[in-house]
Parts: sequence; C-alpha cells; structure tokens
Amino acid sequence: METFSLAAISLTIAASLLIKKNKRLLHITFAALCLGLFFEKTGAFFGEIFPNDFWKTFHALGLLVIPPLLIAFSRIFLGNRESPWKLPAAYAGLGSLIIATVYFFLLFHWRYAAGILYLYVGATLVYCLAELFHAIHNATDGIERKRLTYVAAACAITGVLSLTNIVHTYHPGVPLLSDIVLAILIYFILVIITYPRLPELYEIMVRAAIVFLLIIFATVTFYLVLAIFGNGEVIPSFNLIFMTAFIIVIFIDPVKLILKRAGLYLFPEGKGSLNSLYTIDEEVEREKALLLEEMASTLAHEIRNPLGSIKGAAQYLKSDSESEENRELFNVITDEIDRLNNVVSRFLNYAKPGAIDPNTRNIADILERIIVLITSGHLPEGIAVKQDIPRDLPPVWVDGDQMVQAVLNIALNALEAMPQGGTLTISARVIGAESSPRIDIAVEDTGEGIEKKAMERIFKPFYTTKDRGTGIGLAISLQIVRAHGGTIDATSSPSHGAVFHIRIPVQES
Repeated sequence: METFSLAAISLTIAASLLIKKNKRLLHITFAALCLGLFFEKTGAFFGEIFPNDFWKTFHALGLLVIPPLLIAFSRIFLGNRESPWKLPAAYAGLGSLIIATVYFFLLFHWRYAAGILYLYVGATLVYCLAELFHAIHNATDGIERKRLTYVAAACAITGVLSLTNIVHTYHPGVPLLSDIVLAILIYFILVIITYPRLPELYEIMVRAAIVFLLIIFATVTFYLVLAIFGNGEVIPSFNLIFMTAFIIVIFIDPVKLILKRAGLYLFPEGKGSLNSLYTIDEEVEREKALLLEEMASTLAHEIRNPLGSIKGAAQYLKSDSESEENRELFNVITDEIDRLNNVVSRFLNYAKPGAIDPNTRNIADILERIIVLITSGHLPEGIAVKQDIPRDLPPVWVDGDQMVQAVLNIALNALEAMPQGGTLTISARVIGAESSPRIDIAVEDTGEGIEKKAMERIFKPFYTTKDRGTGIGLAISLQIVRAHGGTIDATSSPSHGAVFHIRIPVQES
C-alpha cells in the first residue's frame, strides 16, 4: 500500500506544479520527474497484484525515464554550475534508450533484468548527489549553501532509512520505510523549489514541520476514532494510515485550486464568493489594508488642517513680536509643525502606497544614483562611502524611483548609525541558481549596530530607537521591496555595524 501511496503523492505533486500559473522550467522538470516516479510505482504496485507483461513493461518504462529526468532536474536546480562530472541529460536519455532496447528485446524475462535497471537508476542517483555536494562546496551565497545542504541532508536521511527494505528481507518485523521517506523527500524538494526566495531557511523547515504535524495529527486522530468506535476491528498498519494522511494533507492545495478554477469556469459571476471560500486570509488582509488606507486619509486631513492654522498663527505672531526670545520660540513651533507634517506624509506613504510602475532597469544605475544623492549632500564628518557595483549585472523589472527610495531609506539609517564616523558600503551581486537568480543589494555600515531585541522589530511601522525618528523608513522599504517580489533581511551585532540585504528577482528573459 505504501507503494501505491507514493504513486498517488507523486502524481499529486506533479499536478500541483503543472497547474501553477507562474511555473518555471525547474517546476516542469520536477513535475516530469514525479510523473516518471508515478509510472514506476504504479507499475510496481499493480505488477504485484496482476503479474503480467503489461505492468512489468509499465514498471520498466518508469524506471528508464527517471535517470534522464533526474539529471535534467538536477542540472537546472543547481544552476548548471561548472562540474568535473558533466553529464548532460541527453546522454542519460540515450543510455535509457539503449538499455530499453536491450531489455525489451533480449532480457525482458531474465530474472536479473530488473536488478540491472535499479543499478542504472542507482548510478544516476550517485552522480546527482556528487554534483550536489560539489555545488555546496562551490556555493558563494550563504543562504544558497544552506538550502543545498538541507537538500543533501534530506537525501542522506532518505538513503539511510531506505536500507530498512534490505533489513526487512532478513527480519520481517522491521517496517518498510523507503516509500514513506521518499514521499517526504519529494515533498520537501517541492517546498524548496516553490519558495526559492524565502529570506531564511528556517521558514522552509517550519512549513515542512507544519505539514508533518498535520499528518501525525490525522494519523493519531484516526487511531483514536478506531479505538473508540472500532468494535474490535483489525487496526490497519501505521505505514498505511500515515501514507493515507500524507496524501490527504498534500491533496488539499491542488484540489482546492482545481475546484476554484472549475467553479470560476462554471459560475464566472460568483468570483467574489469563491474568493471568500478559498482566500479568506488574503481577503482579511486586503480589508485591513483598505481600512488603514481610509483611516490614514481621514487622519491626515484632520491633523493637517489644525497644523496649518497653528503654523499660520505662529508666523503671524512671530512677525509682530519684538522679543528675540519669543521669535526663537515661534521658530521652534513652526519647525515642530513641519516635522509633524512630515510624519503625517510618511504615514500616508506607508498606508496608501502608490502603484509601482515597473520597467526594465539596470540596478547599477539605480545604486549609483543613490550614491550621488548621499554624497552630494552634507555628509557627516568622518563618513566614507564605498561601492562595489559591477556594471554587467542582469536587468531587473522594478520601479526605479520606488527602489531608490527603498535603498536610500536604509542608507540614511546607516549614516545615522555612525555618529562618530565610519564607512558606508553599497554593493550588489548575483546570487542563487540560474533557475531563480536574484540581485543581492547589500548596505553595510560600521556603526553602533542593532540590539538583538530591536532586530525583531526594526521593520515594524513606528518602531524607532531615535529620539526624533518616525519609525516609518524601514517599513516603507520593506513594503516597496515586497511589492517587487523581493525580500529584506538584516544581520548585526552591537558595536560591529549592520548589513541589510535587499534581494530582488532578475528579470525573466
């Protein structure tokens, strides 16, 4: 039953990738690999029930298509990095064709023929693992290295637990775990390739942990119900219930999407109702954003009108005042009114952001414009500005003005963090595999650093550690970058400065 469950899970994962709107070649290749695994496991399952040549052929064809598809996926996932073990998928495809010819015409009924096919698949797995470890060794981006390391660790655990199949031959009491751990592995890889731009790898682990806990919860619930209402019936094996729960949990999202699309096709006028059924969280967040936007406009109007009156009155009284001391006090009033007006404007920008107007941009031009804005003003004493911005960076699809604002907000914060002087460094480089490349913009300072407690809140609106700060700048930067499909994260230690990384996707060709 575990074999059939793995076949169903493979088919589900393939379907979930193929029905995605924004699928990449990486997704299509992995879907094809899952379909190959589906054919292999389906043939193996029904071959046990109906031992005939049809299912034997089905099983063999599934095994033969896996090696070229596995190599093709591996090459795309690893970004076609230079490797001493280059082996294009076309060679593997040719190898499968040759083995298929020999197998079906000469060795089809030979008792060891299936063993040869498994050895062929095993050799392909060893080759792909060698390329994976080579990619980890050569990875220059820390997050990418961690991502690949997690995949390598998952593959290693799968390989070790799959040895239970061999042990089971000599000790039947040992459970067969190979299909279970393989199902978990392909789901884990699905999460990795579906969310390539997560700023922290722990988020991937959290997603995987949540799915695993849901499966365990469903399994335990089934056993409890069976124990209470089963009337002494035979309890199915843990493997069977676990795999059934796994299928149900991972079926939820693709089936939900398919039903939604079918509903929109059959009842196009009911789009709003379907959205409320399937995107409750998104609708709630959208309602919150609209409410905040409406409140911001009203609040700004109610605050700005009396501020304008107060400022006008202060300027009038200042012109009639003969005391220097009074004029200074009126200057303080008008300055503080201007500051409050600026706070209101920044709050409006956050609560009611303008729509982005993206175009093909050279990120080097945007960053150099920011450096000019910084250096053309009055830099604090003792501040040096450095840059490491290659001119051959790939183009990005961004709103140039908004991206300038996002990076400039961070750079200005960095300058304020160095009251005693220091170095501001702005750099950019390409990171990630070729299947999902990103531009990593780094803004680094050598200032006071950020306390650990503050790190958790720096992107929250109105949170600030400055005496006269608004706490909006970083929140606006985060909002702009997210609108471009990017991420921001920061690292810091007190008295050792801080580094902010803005990662935005490269424009697809």
